[in-house]
Amino acid sequence: MLHSLLLRQRSCQPEIMDQPDLDEARHLHALRGLERINYWSGSAGILWSAVRNLARQEPLSSLRLLDIATGAGDVPIRLWHKARRAGLHLEIEACDLSPRAVAFARTRADQGKAAVQFFVWNALEEPDRGQANYDVVSSSLFLHHLTEQQAVTLLTRMGTLANRLVLVNDLRRCVPGYLLAWVGSRLLTTSRVVHRDGPASVAAAFRPKEVLALAHRAGLAGARVMRRWPCRWLLQWRRSGELHRRA
Repeated sequence: MLHSLLLRQRSCQPEIMDQPDLDEARHLHALRGLERINYWSGSAGILWSAVRNLARQEPLSSLRLLDIATGAGDVPIRLWHKARRAGLHLEIEACDLSPRAVAFARTRADQGKAAVQFFVWNALEEPDRGQANYDVVSSSLFLHHLTEQQAVTLLTRMGTLANRLVLVNDLRRCVPGYLLAWVGSRLLTTSRVVHRDGPASVAAAFRPKEVLALAHRAGLAGARVMRRWPCRWLLQWRRSGELHRRA
């Protein structure tokens, strides 16, 4: 009952992972923990079904995807492998504002023999780096770090960069999600950073109706928000066919 009352409104507290002075060893330990959590929660699979459907419906033999706030880079790496197994040429670039996270992601991509390009970029504040012709722009487990206005800014930019599809995968603020984050973070990693930040992320997360309202403010008319396991949601926005900027 207490958790239900506390989760009625977003509780946005600074997460340890967001601190620029976080010790490198603790940061890398947390990235490995989040990588493991993403694997068991199927984060890449949540995005993959939408990417695969886009390729089938157009139809397209190749796609370009930009993943924003990529963190450990495990989600785009797994997307690349899924696309390769499906016979789809998926060209992926991924960015994060943390040079340390980008270096970690590059190492992981090299180890996994995944042709994913990573670069440092603050998608909220820095101007475009000449990005163009992305069919899909995605982001996973980042929106809950933001204020409402920052979330609108991010969604607006994603809509500008995406020729065809915007995908946002994030946590759903609810009691089962909070309890799952508390238990799962302790089962899957020894990182105390993740132990603290995991439940805090759920408390800061948007509910489906809330994120849909943000998408409308960002000009993403026709966006849909669908619930996904476990205690997640996926926002999906398709640019109308006549507005595609790439043939």
